[in-house]
Amino acid sequence: MSLFDLRLQELHNKLHAKEITVTDLVDESYKRIAAVDGKVQAFLKLDEEGARETARQLDGQAGEERGLLFGLPIGIKDNIVTEGLTTTCASQFLRNYNPIYDATVMRKLKRAQTVTVGKLNMDEFAMGGSNENSSFHPTYNPWNLDYVPGGSSGGSAAAVAAGEVYFSLGSDTGGSIRQPAGYCGIVGLKPTYGLVSRFGLVAFASSLDQIGPLTKNVEDSAYLLQAIAGHDPQDSTSLNVDIPDYLSALTGDVKGLRIALPKEYFGEGIDPKVKDAVLTALKVLEGQGAVVEEVSLPHSEYAVAAYYLLASSEASSNLARFDGVRYGVRAENPNNLLELYTRSRSEGFGPEVKRRIMLGTYALSSGYYDAYYLKAQKVRTLIKQDFDQVFEKYDVVIGPTAPTTAFKIGSQIDDPLTMYLNDILTIPVNLAGVPAISVPCGFADGLPVGLQIIGKALDESTILRVAHAFEQTTEHHKQRPQL
Repeated sequence: MSLFDLRLQELHNKLHAKEITVTDLVDESYKRIAAVDGKVQAFLKLDEEGARETARQLDGQAGEERGLLFGLPIGIKDNIVTEGLTTTCASQFLRNYNPIYDATVMRKLKRAQTVTVGKLNMDEFAMGGSNENSSFHPTYNPWNLDYVPGGSSGGSAAAVAAGEVYFSLGSDTGGSIRQPAGYCGIVGLKPTYGLVSRFGLVAFASSLDQIGPLTKNVEDSAYLLQAIAGHDPQDSTSLNVDIPDYLSALTGDVKGLRIALPKEYFGEGIDPKVKDAVLTALKVLEGQGAVVEEVSLPHSEYAVAAYYLLASSEASSNLARFDGVRYGVRAENPNNLLELYTRSRSEGFGPEVKRRIMLGTYALSSGYYDAYYLKAQKVRTLIKQDFDQVFEKYDVVIGPTAPTTAFKIGSQIDDPLTMYLNDILTIPVNLAGVPAISVPCGFADGLPVGLQIIGKALDESTILRVAHAFEQTTEHHKQRPQL
């Protein structure tokens, strides 16, 4: 049995009793990476020298200085800035970018004394839903290597599912933590917008992006969220609120809890096997005393269109800084400044990034702003109001994480519209800024199915409580892929 199969508290007790060392945990991580990452390809960059040096330092610390996350190996999505460790966003444009500072979440993880194993693969600049848009190489689903792991945090999900790290961090703009978590059979949490600092997260769409944990179980998700949440004056969108004790929410009790079941989440395009797995999961929660009722979120059908206008518009603005002048790859021997910009961007950006920049620039252009961008913002408000009205009566909203299980590599890469529709159930959450978690709830044709639990803004405690209660009476989260 791998050390990573132990619960976090069990590992902490073993470390405290000196039955194992941090070096043992780091050895376990790199041994597993050596054994399986040639197949999974979750990592873009390993920091073995730095990780082993950190492990040696931590092993010399007194026991009373050790927190619960002490010594645990973690993987970091490659759009989160890491001092002294290349941060590429899986793009050729940043293949030589070596940051001189840490993202806020990295500083918090260092205070929690985790060990960074390396940087994880992703869709370029977080634009994609399959991890096939990485400019370096695709990542493969540990459950079946012919299938995608989801995206854009596909490397973060695959590394945890494959047992290469204890847990990882990803980012979620339209479902990029929850969808790969669902595809890979692990737990993925998108916190309330502003709960976790975005300082040091390379921006895709600033009003939608949020960093969050990918873990093997709900308890670990609560521990990791506790470590990274909190106000950050370096992030103007960071919320200055008290952070509750998320662990105290894991009571296993959902008696009397009111669950909303949106009829729009079970309509056309939902795989019948996915629908059956989710409805079976709801019966489990009903058996624990929760009350399930059907509701309507009428503006959900417009979410994908609104999202791709808004996200692409913000991407067009954010990625304007990548011009070959200050950092990143620069075109060689340009004849003038305009050619420097044009060639650097043409050579540095991949096709999906170019597609979204073009769409966003068009939506923001004179004569089209009101027709597209402004209208999309109004639809976003309506979607948020739908959630607000449902949450006046219900505690959580539950549905599938994705309409299908993972799809085969290469099957949708040339069909961007079909690829975009894979996020149809996760996108409304980002538009509304509310928290949501994906937990494993079964299998369809040998591939994991994700159950999405959506909560009120800043009510992570409730979605963690529901997810944990479901997890305690099922075995899905204990299943591991056989690589």
